Amino acid sequence: MTVARNRIAVYPGTFDPITNGHIDLVDRAAPLFERLIIGVAESPGKGPALPLDLRVQLARKAVAHHENVEVRGFDSLLAHFVDHVGGGVLLRGLRAVSDFEYEFQLASMNRHLIPEVETLFLTPAEQYGFISSSLVREISRLGGDVSGFVPPAVAAALQAQWQRNHR
Repeated sequence: MTVARNRIAVYPGTFDPITNGHIDLVDRAAPLFERLIIGVAESPGKGPALPLDLRVQLARKAVAHHENVEVRGFDSLLAHFVDHVGGGVLLRGLRAVSDFEYEFQLASMNRHLIPEVETLFLTPAEQYGFISSSLVREISRLGGDVSGFVPPAVAAALQAQWQRNHR
């Protein structure tokens, strides 16, 4: 792996929606790399609540305070996306021990698909460890207040999405 690739990290995910936990990881990882690319996966198999273009737009707003962070949507194999952007590090978040087995499996598969890329695991700050996009979506869908878990623009977008779906 070249030194230049080491300086570009890719933080992939569905980000449906991006949460304060995701932003916390970006805030801590951004100073470690020359560039940090948030790769927002289309992930049609997961049946995302928010369309890809909106998830990309919301993520861009959420991390706009970082000059070296960019957000891109993708609909390909992660290994192809990482290669396309010249990434040398995959950034993944681990909230709890329960995340480890799945993340370890992904890291092992990615090591076979893109052996020149290393996976780096970061844990969120304690106050964000319980936040997940799926919980945020469910709370919002049922009319709960998610403002403590996501940026204001995300809370508004979720509320608008559920109102559109219930007309």
